Amino acid sequence: MKLTTEQIDQLFLFTRQHYVEWYDLQSELVDHLANAIETDWEQNPTLSFEAALQKEFKKFGVFGFMDVVEKRQAALSKKYNHIVWQHFKDFFSIPKIILTVALTLALFTILQFSAVKEYIFFGFYIVLIVGMFYEIYKGYQTRKNKKQSGEKRWLFEEIISHYGNFAGIVILPFNMMTQLFNHSDRLFSNAYWTMGLSFFLVSLSLFFYIIFKIIPSKAESYLFATYPEYKLEKL
Repeated sequence: MKLTTEQIDQLFLFTRQHYVEWYDLQSELVDHLANAIETDWEQNPTLSFEAALQKEFKKFGVFGFMDVVEKRQAALSKKYNHIVWQHFKDFFSIPKIILTVALTLALFTILQFSAVKEYIFFGFYIVLIVGMFYEIYKGYQTRKNKKQSGEKRWLFEEIISHYGNFAGIVILPFNMMTQLFNHSDRLFSNAYWTMGLSFFLVSLSLFFYIIFKIIPSKAESYLFATYPEYKLEKL
């Protein structure tokens, strides 16, 4: 016996009812459940569709599909982190390293010869924080609108557009920033410290540029590579 189109639709609905929001994961689970149910029917043709579904669902354990979702999230998050790291490394290889060095030296020169260097440094840092939260808000609105429109959602697409996890990267050093400000006179009187802090700000700026500009601009190509069926959805 084979599942009908209506029964396949019921399986998709079943995964959504059990908190699987992303189409790619829904498809994987539906395919798994459909094959398992058809195997059950070969052994017991009188078994109802609902009974077979509940039998197979119980095999996922107490937490249902959550373990599958978490494992898939972890795998795709690892893939995303690798993409970010590859782009970041590009700025430290020829020819982009020239731009990185030039930006660091330019900021170092401004800080070294300015009478208000600590205010320039911390002002730059605050601008980065504000810009980051603005991009996070934009991403949240985009995801919210897509969810309300009923469009298919893909887990890797969600990871690419979800910036909240990176807020901690900025907020965590913020406590350090207050300490730096309290000791700014001593720190900025040392050229090595000034160079190090200049490099830190440039690196942080590049990191944000990669996350908020470069990767979103290439998101479609990453999604095509991850999901062949994604391209069909866009045709």
